[in-house]
Amino acid sequence: MNKVLIANRGEIARRIIRTCKARGVATVAVYSDADKDLPFVREADESVHIGPPPVPHSYLNVEAILAAAKSTGADAIHPGYGLLSENEAFARRVLEEGLLFIGPTPEVIGQMGDKLTARRIMEAAGVPVVPGCEQAIDSPDEAAVIAMSIGYPVMLKASAGGGGIGMHICRDEAELRQAYQSAKGRAKAYFGNDAMYLEKYVERPHHIEVQVVADQHGNVIHLLERECSIQRRHQKVLEESPSPFLDTATRELLCDAAVTAAKAVGYSGVGTVEFIVDEQKNFYFLEMNTRLQVEHPVTEEMTGIDLVSLQLDIADGHPLSIKQEDVKALRHAIELRVYAEDPVTFLPSPGTITLYQPPAFEDVRIDDGVETGTQVTPFYDPMIAKVIVSAATREEAVYQAQKAMDHFLITGIKTNIPFLKEVLQDEQFLAGNYTTWFVTERGAASSNEKR
Repeated sequence: MNKVLIANRGEIARRIIRTCKARGVATVAVYSDADKDLPFVREADESVHIGPPPVPHSYLNVEAILAAAKSTGADAIHPGYGLLSENEAFARRVLEEGLLFIGPTPEVIGQMGDKLTARRIMEAAGVPVVPGCEQAIDSPDEAAVIAMSIGYPVMLKASAGGGGIGMHICRDEAELRQAYQSAKGRAKAYFGNDAMYLEKYVERPHHIEVQVVADQHGNVIHLLERECSIQRRHQKVLEESPSPFLDTATRELLCDAAVTAAKAVGYSGVGTVEFIVDEQKNFYFLEMNTRLQVEHPVTEEMTGIDLVSLQLDIADGHPLSIKQEDVKALRHAIELRVYAEDPVTFLPSPGTITLYQPPAFEDVRIDDGVETGTQVTPFYDPMIAKVIVSAATREEAVYQAQKAMDHFLITGIKTNIPFLKEVLQDEQFLAGNYTTWFVTERGAASSNEKR
């Protein structure tokens, strides 16, 4: 592998460029009109314009990306996360063009991208799944019958979904019937597939995921877990590892289940197995992300292992250079996602950044994609930076995170930094006592105090 085209943008493109440069691998950036002045375009060895700002005309334009790879002589494509990273057809086209796809096979992407298929594979492998239906639901009437058999509350989900889009908690039949058509419509609009299914909704759950790594020679290991329960609108905003909720025995069972899941689907590459964990520490398979996660730096800072470097090795056909017994939680790591959004309503806040000054401290890593003068447009995800801190203990890591956020200056746009600072001061968070209901419960408590 001599030259990698990065089919992505912003901070993840810069992240991949860093490791490629360290390994002496050349890089090619692709960019839209809106991104022509962003740092990742300058930092790549070459860059190719691929179209106007809307993603269907640029970052989802498969033929434009493949043409860029061909014209620059790239021999591999890294899809990053989001966009085309879990697109089975794109991975297949990359291979058909004689290029390396840095990720699993198209078949595995397809199987794990269909949540109903993934459930069936995991059940057959003995990995616990949340009680739910096995086939797509055809009508609100059928949904009501299935929900009655499962028992309310239920979670209505898109089979092709991800990122919390199309998910709806339904606590009774009326709510289910009302949500069905709108959720189906959103699924069709976002994923091109409106197949829906139902799962039992687990109350006050933890969202915990396990990083897995598998080579093309059948070797599969895990890199421990990430606690991802601080979420708004089903989307993560803070992740940490190790999880303050898990005990040693549950952690071992959870990580073993993730390895079983990866083996069951014949996985190769870097991937993540997500679980929902109830208050009694029972865990259930949620989904598998067949790509690099946004929160992968948490694992990197905890273990000292470069996941992008592992991806390049695996795509190049090398066997894993680390064994399971080599993987240790050397430090406690926390990641905070900085979004260009209103810190109260969480609505996007596009505009021009008039001052961008990230914190610069030892053990504070900044993965970002913007600078002073960058225009944050409404065309893309509003995440502009990730702050990753690590320390010997959770208490020290939280202190580092508080200090880092106090020294992060961004003007010209609204950001969620005030919200993140509140989370870091919250008594329940400091105690490590939180679930995916954290943001909702804080909002309710705040409303009660104002009355």
